[in-house]
Amino acid sequence: MSSKQSQINVIFYLAFLNGLTAFGVDASLPAFDEIGPDIGLLDGSSRISLIITIYIIGVAIGQIICGPFVDRFGRGSTLRFGLGLYMAGALGSLLSQNLLSMLIFRLLWGLGSSFPASMRTTIARDIYSGDEMAKVMSKIMAVFLLGPIITPLISEAFLSFTSWRFVYSLGILLGGVGILWSIWFGETLPSANRRNLNWNTTSKAFRKIFSTRITTGYILAVTFGQGAFLIWLSSSQPIFDHVFGKANQFAVIFSILGIPTAVAFFASNNFISIFGAKRVAIFSIGFSFLLNTASLIVALLSGGVPNFWIWLVLTGFSNIFLSLLTPIGLSLALEPMGDLAGTASGVAGATSLGGAALLATIFSSQIKHTVTPLALGYLLCSIISLFLIFYAESNIEKNIDKAETETPQ
Repeated sequence: MSSKQSQINVIFYLAFLNGLTAFGVDASLPAFDEIGPDIGLLDGSSRISLIITIYIIGVAIGQIICGPFVDRFGRGSTLRFGLGLYMAGALGSLLSQNLLSMLIFRLLWGLGSSFPASMRTTIARDIYSGDEMAKVMSKIMAVFLLGPIITPLISEAFLSFTSWRFVYSLGILLGGVGILWSIWFGETLPSANRRNLNWNTTSKAFRKIFSTRITTGYILAVTFGQGAFLIWLSSSQPIFDHVFGKANQFAVIFSILGIPTAVAFFASNNFISIFGAKRVAIFSIGFSFLLNTASLIVALLSGGVPNFWIWLVLTGFSNIFLSLLTPIGLSLALEPMGDLAGTASGVAGATSLGGAALLATIFSSQIKHTVTPLALGYLLCSIISLFLIFYAESNIEKNIDKAETETPQ
């Protein structure tokens, strides 16, 4: 490992790549009211949320497609191709004059975003493993959260004196920075470890991934954990506006909520060192389950419109514990995968994000003038996620032995 790939450089590089993916969402949320009329939507139309949904679909589909290419051609060159798509999608989106054109280019932007999205776990697995990878992934998430904290505030500030199209143009600039940074950072997959790209090899790789219980169990656990968070992501702005009448406070509060989450990611490293990643994952989801139970009770007792601050505290802390599962769960899922890290990361990303988006769509569509569907969705996701962790950890010795058998070349 070169000095360019020291832990501090890895953390900031991968946090930036993760931030590129988040930018496509975080820059859009505060601009909904401005984007809608410019692409022919009536004021207040719910169809504006499609620009988030189609973007997330692109990220999910792209990860499973790019996985085998990442293992064949290396991390750097594949990433740079993806960032080219990212920049083209951002450019097309900012030039769009109607909803159809916007959705086409938002899908392209999402496909481009899938490449940096998959690199977070792929490159981390190239360099680290086990609890060490879980700790590094938590640090990456902590630094990454600077983006969701700052981006909505920057977007809100820019929107006060310029167009959302200018905000989207920043995506082109960030994509260019990503290309230059990837060249400087270098490659993490040795040429000797690159796999052939053909159907036989790829199908064997997929069979290995889906037949390894610890891998599939944690991927699905992360799916439901992310599902709860995506319900929040897609419905928080309408809830602030239509349920609590606090639309003007959304960007500030949304950003502030990222601060304790970032602190929690840093703090989780100490707990991983003491208790191990598995126990921290179980504790995080278990505590989230308790918070979500309380949140649902409060919502039911108040007719779906509880005190805003009580609701915000319960939901905010639940988000913290649910978010902790993502880096830890993905680290544990990729632990048995070795040189299949790219393909496995793509499968994990596509499954978790695609499944989470579907869950968010189901529950968010029920949220109109009450937070009860949000609380119910959170509770169900945390219960299922907890069961899946126990499923992943059952017969773990057998899983590890099976995963260490011959890897497809």
